[in-house]
Amino acid sequence: MFNLLLIFFMLLGISHAQNEKTTYVVRMASHQMPKAFERHAHWYAASLKSVSPSADMLYTYNNVVHGFSTRLTDDEARSLQGQPGVISVWPELKYELHTTRTPEFLGLGKSTDALFPETDSVSDVVVGVLDTGVWPESHSFADDGLGPVPASWKGFCEEGTNFTSSHCNRKLIGARFFSRGYEATLGPIDASRESKSPRDDDGHGTHTASTAAGSVVEGASLFGFAAGTARGMATRARVAVYKVCWLGGCFSSDILKGLDQAVEDNVNVLSMSLGGGMSEYYRDSVAVGAFAAMQKGIFISSSAGNAGPSDFSLSNVAPWITTVGAGTLDRDFPAYVSLGSGQNYSGVSLYKGDALPHGMLPLIYAGNASNATNGNLCMMGTLIPEKVAGKMVLCDRGLNARVQKGAVVKAAGGLGMVLANTASNGEELVADAHLLPASCVGEKSGNAIKKYLFSDTNPTVTILFEGTKVGVQPSPVVAAFSSRGPNLITPQILKPDIIAPGVNIIAGWSGKLGPTGLAIDSRRVAFNIISGTSMSCPHVSGLAALLKGAHPEWSPAAIRSALMTTAYSSYKDGQILLDIATGKPSTPFDHGAGHADPVAALDPGLVYDLTVDDYLDFLCALNYTDDQISGLTRKEFSCDAKKKYSVTDLNYPSFAVNFQSNGGSSVYNYSRTLTNVGPAGTYKLSLKSETQSVKISVEPETLSFSHANEKKSYTVTFTAVGSMSPDSKSFGRIEWSDGKHIVGSPIAFSWS
Repeated sequence: MFNLLLIFFMLLGISHAQNEKTTYVVRMASHQMPKAFERHAHWYAASLKSVSPSADMLYTYNNVVHGFSTRLTDDEARSLQGQPGVISVWPELKYELHTTRTPEFLGLGKSTDALFPETDSVSDVVVGVLDTGVWPESHSFADDGLGPVPASWKGFCEEGTNFTSSHCNRKLIGARFFSRGYEATLGPIDASRESKSPRDDDGHGTHTASTAAGSVVEGASLFGFAAGTARGMATRARVAVYKVCWLGGCFSSDILKGLDQAVEDNVNVLSMSLGGGMSEYYRDSVAVGAFAAMQKGIFISSSAGNAGPSDFSLSNVAPWITTVGAGTLDRDFPAYVSLGSGQNYSGVSLYKGDALPHGMLPLIYAGNASNATNGNLCMMGTLIPEKVAGKMVLCDRGLNARVQKGAVVKAAGGLGMVLANTASNGEELVADAHLLPASCVGEKSGNAIKKYLFSDTNPTVTILFEGTKVGVQPSPVVAAFSSRGPNLITPQILKPDIIAPGVNIIAGWSGKLGPTGLAIDSRRVAFNIISGTSMSCPHVSGLAALLKGAHPEWSPAAIRSALMTTAYSSYKDGQILLDIATGKPSTPFDHGAGHADPVAALDPGLVYDLTVDDYLDFLCALNYTDDQISGLTRKEFSCDAKKKYSVTDLNYPSFAVNFQSNGGSSVYNYSRTLTNVGPAGTYKLSLKSETQSVKISVEPETLSFSHANEKKSYTVTFTAVGSMSPDSKSFGRIEWSDGKHIVGSPIAFSWS
């Protein structure tokens, strides 16, 4: 009897699972719409009702894809996939956020303002930001001195909880929110916790939008740290926000609708500091939406991800997306950890509050003040108050948020915290506005402090806070958290493309929550300092807006090329940019073409341009099916069976060459075309390579240009002439120079 009941409940569970509905994004072949339907939406509805009479469409998509999103059972999804005109039925994916000194560090101080046409041309550029929304009261969105909204703008400001159209102005010209996919999966939005409107209750969206195109705000700081004038990269560009991320994450159906709306609204630049790992381009909602935006002439920048320093950890690697990694500034917030032994160790902190008691204080290791196996990490509820009260606590970094560790120590009665990096973070120091006196130290310092702590019978410590320090060298260095290549989807396309400031960045913040983002943090600030490739991405978005204003005729590919070929990968002394994760020189798999240099990008001399047809040839070279490509192009498309396609012919500003260690093909030809965007001139070749195992030949070695927009092509042949072990890597560089301009391209070799 028991076995029969067990079987019954198992079958009941299987039946329930089969009938459980999830969200799907359905892409349709619009050109196959039957003549019986006048509108695509009617055809979509009929197709849906044929498999699920009770299902409703969450969204219809008209610009970045043709199709709709809906809730279906697995069986219904399979049935719909077989309907005429249906290209694909894909389950919803969840994406995550990649969470004043900067303009000066990038060379964009007042002395260089005259180089960029901060007049009508830049103020006609609209930067669209897909994120958590906006805090419209932030002074970063003041519209002083701006003229009328650009005539090309088609968007508007959507009203909702705590947000009306009056919150928009001549700076913040658009604000929308998209939550149907999120609510379909997780239930109705709790208005007591987040606003069902464009209002930003998280802070992330306000920070990214103000970094890209925030207005000039004098007297900005976080508790006095990083005091000065805050300004976005393109201070006169307009801002349009599309709230697609909520407390529970960012869902692909909402992201697609945000992209769909941004394209319809006529934005010029799209900034997306979010990602969800890597998948084939035709299956990646961000890549699919970005392709349509590129077709409309929109520049798209996305964060590389915060999964570094592991190899193959990138997000957003489609070649029509500019993928941005993170580096440091020359600014720091020192907080020295002083031990009873007399030794001092450098750390960082943004703590501003009651000072520690005078003198040295007892120090305890969190792992020795807890009964939990992971007590060293200072997780919620793991510390024993009787062992912690009145003491300084050393916590190891990992798993939970850095600021939450401090809150746990404070709740247990601790006086302060030393936060020690572990091997996964190395020497990377990220400052936080802790709720109690605290300092974050690198792995080496952390190990030395632990050695003292475990060997001394009465260990003591204090923290000396030193405020803000500028002129820190070397800078920039690649952030340890910044995701790294190689590119898993297309190894022949080098990613990331570029790095930009992403560590300890100050920008506008939401008035809904404190700088730590913790519920117990009652402090409210106008500006916050945070880190991530989420912060580096909008720097490049804003720089793209500046370049678009200066060169309205440039395509998205030309803008990216200008940024990449003028980026720097070495310091003024010639040494390669360092990687904070290893303490050694970084590589193009870490920094891409290098660190952005916007003043140089304004006059690159030559650019590697790309058209939509070039990307279509690239997709054909990947052996994508006609349906897979049509899903990206939103129209019927077939590769030419008579044409030979090659991934290495994509006119990209960098080179990635993957050799087979098992004796596979050892000769690869890469063709490139340069377009003159400067004066007439003759460019000569310069080659650099670390390895003797690859022979590099370029034909021709001189390119002469007589007029603007003239195009000249060259071919690079890479020949493996020596054996290398699997997983080996080496690097080189190709430069073209006319004596004034240097048009540089990194080369990355890998063996697999």
